[in-house]
Parts: sequence; structure tokens; C-alpha cells
Amino acid sequence: MNTNKPSPSDAPPPPWWQVGMVWLVLGGPAAVVVAGIVTAVIAVRGAEPVLTSQESAKFSDRPAVQGRNHAAAAQPGQ
Repeated sequence: MNTNKPSPSDAPPPPWWQVGMVWLVLGGPAAVVVAGIVTAVIAVRGAEPVLTSQESAKFSDRPAVQGRNHAAAAQPGQ
């Protein structure tokens, strides 16, 4: 038996970037970080201006409440 023949366990391991499991482990958290950054950019670019107390006094819940109550009321003739 020839003992000088190298066995598969004697081969040097591949570099870390060529191992598929490494990309599987690093890919999940990397995707979450990218998704968080994209979400933050969308939120900042699409942010509506903040209303002051004088501007917010113009808007009331009253029309919404009236509309909701009107929609819930029984319609005559039905």
C-alpha cells in the first residue's frame, strides 16, 4: 500500500468566500440591514410635514364621526 498518496483530508480547505454555508449565514443579516436602510430612506423621503397646533385646530374628528354615524344609520326606504 502506498502511504505517500495524499488523502482527501490532507487537501487544504478552500478560502472562506468559497464556502456556501458562509454566504447563507451572512446573507440573512445582510439582507435585513439593507431592508432597514431602504425602509428608513422611504420613510424620510415620504414624510409629511408636522402640523402646528394652529394648523391642527383646523382639522377635527367631527366630520369623520358624522360620516361614520351616517353610514351606520339605517337608510330610509331600505
